[in-house]
Amino acid sequence: QVQLVESGGGLVQAGGSLRLSCAASGRTFSTYAMGWFRQAPGKEREFVASDSWSGEMTYYADSVKGRFTISRDNAKSTVYLQMNSLKPEDSAVYYCASPRTAWVLPRAAYEYDYWGQGTQVTVSA
Repeated sequence: QVQLVESGGGLVQAGGSLRLSCAASGRTFSTYAMGWFRQAPGKEREFVASDSWSGEMTYYADSVKGRFTISRDNAKSTVYLQMNSLKPEDSAVYYCASPRTAWVLPRAAYEYDYWGQGTQVTVSA
C-alpha cells in the first residue's frame, strides 16, 4: 500500500529556515503528483504547494510564494519543502499527500487520497 512519511519539522525562530521531507513507498513515485498541506489549531487544512510527477510544474499558495520551494527526487521517491523566511503564522502541522490517479496535479485537499502522518512546524516570534 502507499505510505508517506514526513520528517524535518521542528522549532525555529522567525526568519529561519526548515526543510521538510516526505518519503513515499508502495507505487511508482515518478508518475504521481505530490502536495504539501498544513493545518493550524482551529483552522482548516490548507494547500501549501504541489508539484507534478516530473517536477516541472509547481503551484504555491499565495501566502508562501517566494518563500517556500517544493522539489522532488524521483530516484529517492522523496518530495521536499524548503521553507525560508519563516513567520509565526507558518506554524502548523505539515502533511504531504498524493492523489490516487497518475498524471494529475490537484490543489484541493479532497483531491488527494494518500496522506502522511504530519510533522509539526513551530515558528517563534
